[in-house]
Amino acid sequence: MKYWEIFLAFFIPGILGYGGGPASIPLVENEVVKRYEWMDVQEFSEVLALANSLPGPIATKMAGFIGYNEGGILGAFIGVFAIVAPSLILMVFLLGILYKYKDSPKVKRLTMYVRPVIAILLGLMAYRFFFESYTGIGLFQTIFITLGSYLLIERVKIHPAFVIIGAFVYGGFFL
Repeated sequence: MKYWEIFLAFFIPGILGYGGGPASIPLVENEVVKRYEWMDVQEFSEVLALANSLPGPIATKMAGFIGYNEGGILGAFIGVFAIVAPSLILMVFLLGILYKYKDSPKVKRLTMYVRPVIAILLGLMAYRFFFESYTGIGLFQTIFITLGSYLLIERVKIHPAFVIIGAFVYGGFFL
């Protein structure tokens, strides 16, 4: 039963996560934190930060880690397979059709209509992470880390992985 839950927890976001890893992160969070309660928001945000700092697709790294935590090596395999299976199936069976209609105005409109939904999902997840951070480390630390991260990533153009590592080091020394 546990392996079936791991499969569903990552297969559903794999199907609905139109737009790749960033779009499926809120869906994975819903399954892992709310539905199955394998983690709380703080633990999930730590897994997300770690997955973000490593090379490769975010969703597969999270599926492997969470699957391993819940079901060992087989759980990790099932989690990774479940998150990539929808894309694999679509690529194999629908690639020809998608390629044929890629310039269709209807397909382009569909993409444009999905983008705001993904933005809302990411915004809600960011709000929950911000609120959890605020209650965990305080307003000053949260604002300092948020503004510092923004400035380093957007203004100074430092790679996000280095900013995440810097936040780990800062948290280790000062929090």
